[in-house]
Amino acid sequence: MGKYVLGIDVGTTSIKVVLLEQESKAIAACYSLPTASDFVDSSGSQTHEQETGIIISTLNKCIALLPREKLLNVSRIGVSGQMHGVLFWKSKTGCDWQNRDFFVVKDTSQLVTWQDGRCSTHFLSSLPTPNAHLAVATGFGCATIFWFLRNRPEFLCDFSVAGTIQDYVVSMLCGLDRCVMTPHNAASWGFFNTTTSQWNTEILSEAGFPVVLLPECVVAGGTAGHTVSDWHGIPAHTPVGAALGDFQCSVYHCMASPTDAVLNIGTSAQLTYAMPGGFRPPDAPESGSPISYFPYFDEAYLAVAASLNGGNALATFVGMLSSWMKDLGVEGGGGGSGGGDDSSLYATLNSVALGQPPSDLAVSPTLLGERHRPQLRGSVANAAAGNLSLGHVTRALCRGIVDNLTSMMPAALLGEAGVRRVLGCGSALSRNPALWEEAERALLPLPLERSQTADSAVGVAMVVCDRL
Repeated sequence: MGKYVLGIDVGTTSIKVVLLEQESKAIAACYSLPTASDFVDSSGSQTHEQETGIIISTLNKCIALLPREKLLNVSRIGVSGQMHGVLFWKSKTGCDWQNRDFFVVKDTSQLVTWQDGRCSTHFLSSLPTPNAHLAVATGFGCATIFWFLRNRPEFLCDFSVAGTIQDYVVSMLCGLDRCVMTPHNAASWGFFNTTTSQWNTEILSEAGFPVVLLPECVVAGGTAGHTVSDWHGIPAHTPVGAALGDFQCSVYHCMASPTDAVLNIGTSAQLTYAMPGGFRPPDAPESGSPISYFPYFDEAYLAVAASLNGGNALATFVGMLSSWMKDLGVEGGGGGSGGGDDSSLYATLNSVALGQPPSDLAVSPTLLGERHRPQLRGSVANAAAGNLSLGHVTRALCRGIVDNLTSMMPAALLGEAGVRRVLGCGSALSRNPALWEEAERALLPLPLERSQTADSAVGVAMVVCDRL
């Protein structure tokens, strides 16, 4: 039997796993399960956390669904996941492998995700100025650690290691005492200089930041270590790549040409194109700019318009409708997560939206603000008696999601950068025809084409095939 590469993506709303045939890179098997791990906080502090134990349990369930005979022949493992967030654990006791061929969490914290809002604009303004081209925002790992340092310092005393959720998975698989992190994830934390691949340790130390928690930086596409035990049949000593960003992995292998741009709408939304070779980002953040430059591979960068509001805005709308239906005693209301009981509601919304011509109803879906405009909130304008049908509102919401993103990176700017086509991907974009239609409109005159390969789990497996 041939060899396989396992790709894993630990996303905000789901876990995805894929087995690729090592030689042909054909998909041999794949599964996805919802994480259902959000931790509800009633303190009003705008926290957004997820239960680490539930995430890892879901990962184990997902891996167990893959064919055992193929898992026995896995030669390499790649892991990607949601960037910016931070998880804390104790070195040597972060998980438990006892009498199992899989690990469970042990001495860890909750995962504080990229959607966390506890760091106010005032709080962020009190932080030292980073020596980095990316500004620090709420939900970024270093900002979150600063928040704990100033508000709950005793919490940090319980842990000796920190990383993203994907870094944790890699560390546990390899039995690492210290977290290793690629520039993909390090840059997403803030206070990381991508030109030198160094943390701002002096700046952070002077501010009292616990620099001992900063991971060791390693190259994107390199090896973090080898599995310390058999894992769901995957042999011990299997090479494991250092964890990568989910966004970069979605772009990898999808962006077939330098003249391609990628539109990805999943939980959040991004529009990106590759910067020319030799590009170096500015020395400091460009104040108020909606475009950021994310580290990619081989010292290259992606120009990115990254919106906090994507499929989550649609999910909030569906959740609101489900709640109203329940209050009205109407059967069939789902939970607003975008799957399960909600699938028929999504189908209905798309059907009525596509059957309704565009109107002047305008929905701004910026419920979470944006990193370059954190105080921004959602709004509805031009409401009239004739444009408040469910179809009108749904179409206006889809248009608002796309228009918000393309206001940050207009089609004209893409054309000036040499882009000739846009490849569309992401669960929200691919599953909602009304959203796709609005994206086609907003990106004219550039064509929007469907990508069959822009999946982060497939992408990280491709990286491992090509580079590890």
